[in-house]
Amino acid sequence: MAEQRYTSDWLRERFSRPVPYEPHTMGDGNLLRPGEPLRPASVLVPVIERADGLTVLFTRRTAHLHDHAGQISFPGGRAEPEDASADHTALRETEEEIGLARHHVEVIGSINRYTTVTGYDVTPVVGIIKPPFDLCLDAFEVAEAFEVPLAFLLDGRNHQRTTVVNQGRRRQYYAMPYRQYYIWGATAGMLMNLYRFVLAQEQGAAR
Repeated sequence: MAEQRYTSDWLRERFSRPVPYEPHTMGDGNLLRPGEPLRPASVLVPVIERADGLTVLFTRRTAHLHDHAGQISFPGGRAEPEDASADHTALRETEEEIGLARHHVEVIGSINRYTTVTGYDVTPVVGIIKPPFDLCLDAFEVAEAFEVPLAFLLDGRNHQRTTVVNQGRRRQYYAMPYRQYYIWGATAGMLMNLYRFVLAQEQGAAR
């Protein structure tokens, strides 16, 4: 898929008639809070229509946060009782974190849920955003926001697999380093699932 030019119409089509696919990972299995109930959450995978191609918007979390401090992530967070759906959670949290108004977001679907090491059951919601739009970052949670070309993220040559031993456990994770940003952990895991989803749709369309 490295040479393909991705468009918003192409992405909408893939989510409009999805075929079954095998996700790369279901997540990290709540390793840090074993026995505790999972906490539902949603993130937005914000795909932006730029003149030179689609990009994906990420945030870098501030260093003082309790969970996933300093890491690259999608905007989103824990579900609240008043949220009507996973989509609603993702849009509300995105608006709170980076000031992206929900009317700018065209939700086109979601990929399979992901369990984080910190005990969140996360639904990644995919949305298309057409500029212009304004951002207003929550300085307590978000250190910066930046974009990465979707073509880079869907190019298997940019996917790195790493093994690490932490507290006696051997874990493998994917990373997608881009310039000065090290995208890894749950965010990279969800991107790998998006990659698997797109690959399955391409193979299904070719039949």
